Amino acid sequence: MPWYDYVMWFFGGAFLANFVPHFTRGVSGASFPTPFASPPGRGLSSPRVNVLWGLANLLAAYALLRYGQFSLHSWPAFILAFAGALLISVQLAQAFAPVNQAHSANARSGAPS
Repeated sequence: MPWYDYVMWFFGGAFLANFVPHFTRGVSGASFPTPFASPPGRGLSSPRVNVLWGLANLLAAYALLRYGQFSLHSWPAFILAFAGALLISVQLAQAFAPVNQAHSANARSGAPS
C-alpha cells in the first residue's frame, strides 16, 4: 500500500469530523465561525455559509477516503481515519471554546458580536 493512502485516511477522517459542526449548525439556522468570517475563525458566518462549508468538507473527506482506498474492514485505515477525526476535534474544541464564550457573553450583555 502506498504511503500516501495513509495520509489520505488521516486527513479524510479530519475533514469528515469538520463536516459535522458546520453542517449541523448551518441546517439548524445558527451562525458559527468559518474561515470566511471576519476575522477568519473568530467572527461568525451565516448558516448558509456553514452548510456550504460543511458540504465542502464532506466532499473533501469523500474524495480522500475514496481515492485512498479506505475500507472499514481495514484496521489501519479505520484507526488512521479515527485518529484524524480525534485530533481535529480536540484541536477545534480548544480553538473555538474562547470564541463561543465571547459570543455568549456578548449575547447576554446585548453587545453586538
